[in-house]
Amino acid sequence: MSENEQAAQQPKGPQFAVQRLYLKDSSLETPNSPQVFTKQWKPEVNLEMNTATNQLSEEHFEVVLTLTVTAKNDGDTAFLVEVHQGGIFLVGGMSDQDKAHALGAFCPNVLFPYAREAVDNLVTKASFPPLMLAPVNFDALYAQKMQRAAAEQNQPTETH
Repeated sequence: MSENEQAAQQPKGPQFAVQRLYLKDSSLETPNSPQVFTKQWKPEVNLEMNTATNQLSEEHFEVVLTLTVTAKNDGDTAFLVEVHQGGIFLVGGMSDQDKAHALGAFCPNVLFPYAREAVDNLVTKASFPPLMLAPVNFDALYAQKMQRAAAEQNQPTETH
């Protein structure tokens, strides 16, 4: 048996690799400019995050992290920024549980710094002070999601 045939028959270990990172979509709205610039800057910032996964092949997945940041100042919306940061990841040789964890936590951890930078760039280009979003623990968020799913599965179902 040749080396290539032996290598092909040996099971592969877990594989995880970033194939490509890209800004898929971004938008910025400043609905109350220029009036918003005449007020003292004491913003209330709200961050919403979502992830979506799209299987491209057996071992390749697109993961898109969406950040939506709304800043209100004195009750008026100063800006609304939405960024869709995408990535293509090689995820293979893993159990379904490990693959779900990689896609639900590892991939967003890779994407977040790029999405955060894109948000900050848009905000500063709109003449607002820099907005450096705090780091996010996607492992903890993923664990909470799994706990909620397990709790929902254990809920008794009503029958009539």
